[in-house]
Amino acid sequence: MEEGFLLDLLLLPPFIHLFIAAICVRFGYRSTSFCSLLRLASRSDQARTFSLFEESLRPSPSISHLAMASSEGFLTQEQRETLKVASQNAEVLSSSPKSPPTSSMLLDHNIKLATGGKAPTVGFAVRHVRRSHSGKVIRVKKDGAGGKGTWGKLLDTDGDSQLDRNDPNYDSGEEPYQLVGTTVSTPFDDYKKVVVAIIEEYFSTGDVELAASDLRDLGSFEYHHYFVKRLISMAMDRHDKEKEMASVLLSALYADVISSDQITRGFVMLLESADDLALDIVDAVDILALFIARAVVDDILPPAFLTRAKKLLPDSSKGLQVIQTAEKSYLSAPHHAELVERRWGGSIHVTVEEVKKKIADLLREYVESGDTTEACRCIRELGVSFFHHEVVKRALILTMEIRTAEPLILNLLKEAAEEGLISSSQMVKGFGRLAEGLDDLSLDIPTAKTMFQSLAPKAVDEGWLDSSFLKSSGSEGEFRDEEDEKVRRFKEEAVIIIHEYFLSDDIPELIRSLEDLAAPELNPVFLKKLITLAMDRKNREKEMASVLLSALHTEIFSTEDIVNGFVMLLESAEDTALDILDASNELALFLARAVIDDVLVPLNLEEINSKLPPNCSGSETVHMARSLLAARHAGERILRCWGGGTGWAVEDAKDKITKLLEEYESGGVVGEACQCIRDLGMPFFNHEVVKKALVMAMEKKNDGMLDLLQECFGEGLITINQMTKGFARIRDSLDDLALDIPNAEEKFVFYVDHARKNGWLLPSFTSGTGASPVVVAAA
Repeated sequence: MEEGFLLDLLLLPPFIHLFIAAICVRFGYRSTSFCSLLRLASRSDQARTFSLFEESLRPSPSISHLAMASSEGFLTQEQRETLKVASQNAEVLSSSPKSPPTSSMLLDHNIKLATGGKAPTVGFAVRHVRRSHSGKVIRVKKDGAGGKGTWGKLLDTDGDSQLDRNDPNYDSGEEPYQLVGTTVSTPFDDYKKVVVAIIEEYFSTGDVELAASDLRDLGSFEYHHYFVKRLISMAMDRHDKEKEMASVLLSALYADVISSDQITRGFVMLLESADDLALDIVDAVDILALFIARAVVDDILPPAFLTRAKKLLPDSSKGLQVIQTAEKSYLSAPHHAELVERRWGGSIHVTVEEVKKKIADLLREYVESGDTTEACRCIRELGVSFFHHEVVKRALILTMEIRTAEPLILNLLKEAAEEGLISSSQMVKGFGRLAEGLDDLSLDIPTAKTMFQSLAPKAVDEGWLDSSFLKSSGSEGEFRDEEDEKVRRFKEEAVIIIHEYFLSDDIPELIRSLEDLAAPELNPVFLKKLITLAMDRKNREKEMASVLLSALHTEIFSTEDIVNGFVMLLESAEDTALDILDASNELALFLARAVIDDVLVPLNLEEINSKLPPNCSGSETVHMARSLLAARHAGERILRCWGGGTGWAVEDAKDKITKLLEEYESGGVVGEACQCIRDLGMPFFNHEVVKKALVMAMEKKNDGMLDLLQECFGEGLITINQMTKGFARIRDSLDDLALDIPNAEEKFVFYVDHARKNGWLLPSFTSGTGASPVVVAAA
């Protein structure tokens, strides 16, 4: 029967085996024997299985025996220690936390059986002390996990269980819940995100009205200072187009959408964060200074803002550098409004010539239509408030050209002044510019001066021209002549001569015409007219003016004439800049080109600067010319600044001259040498040919070079001016030449005598070694 029971037991599923093992352990059977039983059962070792199963079914007497013995007082000291250890290791072996405290129940039952219902004298645990097959006692781990040779805790799983997401039976619901923190979005955070999108869209479309509408619909007016900061900081890291667009948008939003306080607060935030901006944008200080200067020019920031901002910023901060740069570099410069407005290309992104053409077109359309409102709208749409003096000037000229248009033109100017479209300063400046150009205008309109004298008082009487203009130009409205009749006639003739030169490119004819005027004391005035007219024309005329200046220097102009002429130009640079926006740069190029062409020496720049008022725009132009001359390969760049010559560097030209002279010396073909000089295409640099030919003749004691110079002079290839200049350069360097050529001075005297006999030199040339290389104008 028992054998059949065991066989039936072994045929049960494994989980039933575990269940039976749990019951046996719970009621005091040896789990080790039973575990061995189940392992053997899986291998069908029935004989050994039966033996172990019978042994496991016998209850273990160890704990109950000790308990009974303890109640009767027969325990030895060793047995008492064993019972104490067993009591400490007693735990509930059930796998379910809700299982009843079986050990307590069993304990009470055993105690009652052993003591006959009396209270126990000592406590003990139900869990038995395991014994291995070797007879060694093994203490059980806490929570019934067992020890060595046991199966471990009931229903325990292998290791730490983890969910496998690749398991086909994976259920995401079994994943442990985790609390994920998130930030709560504030209205200011939402505002930041939206304004970035508005700015990006504006940079893409350029639609000011749309940007203003979006910002107005957004609301949150208390945050608009951030919009100002964000707009400028984003534009600073972009091209000039976006910088100009940012300035235009701020000007459009001012007062209508963004209050002045918010504008001010936004710029203060920018100044406070200038140190951080400088880490990402190298020239952040200069760009931010220009934004502030532009805001002051556009009247969206008061000039007092700079003073107040200084008090808020630390002395070592970049923000303070921004304020100082805005004050010194932009807002203190002459005509700073025009310079700042056009620094990023201007709001219209067109050239000055295009603006002038638009002004002329709208004025002629106005004369034809008579629609004052439309004309004012067109002037406003030009977006060049700093250039409105040109509107005034051209309107007055149109009045002189078309007499019947005078009432319409004066009505337009009056309406524009009353609306504030053309400011009082722009109106005075326009009248003043016309007054300065009356001499030239009289050549085309003989009655220009008389008409102007009647127009100015009429404008003052009607209240749209400041009366201070009449006080500065003369009492009782009469225009005061600043120059006498002789100077006026000289200017008129000089303009005609220069115009003819630009058409014919005939330098000898111009020199003859200038000598016929017989006014050498007015040579500086001619130089001023020459360069002023050239600056308002193309590069061809600028190059012609530089070449003519080099020729005049050796023919009839002294160095003093050249210096005084440039001083006059630089003194009127601010007025010239009203008509020619890039006048300062072009004047600097003319000065640098004069030094490269040996018309002036670098020391003359110091002399010119000393004759100018301090801190004027002319001084800045001289400084710019010095910078151009100090640059690398300055000779080559300046020589071809107007597209003149062949574009070679001066060193290259000198090298070519040396090579052609060496070839002439070895071959002796004069015609071929003359053709090579002609091919250089640098007639204003032929004095270098003369100089190198004379030096080579001294070094190699070959007077055949004189034959080449004679041929070049006879053909007109080298003019008397270039010949004289070449001899003068040798004279100035005789001390250095004498170190290599002991008889250089003796040879030079011989060459000068030869040149005088053949008419190569101007009569004013002196051969003394201590003489100044100034060529005195011929009488």
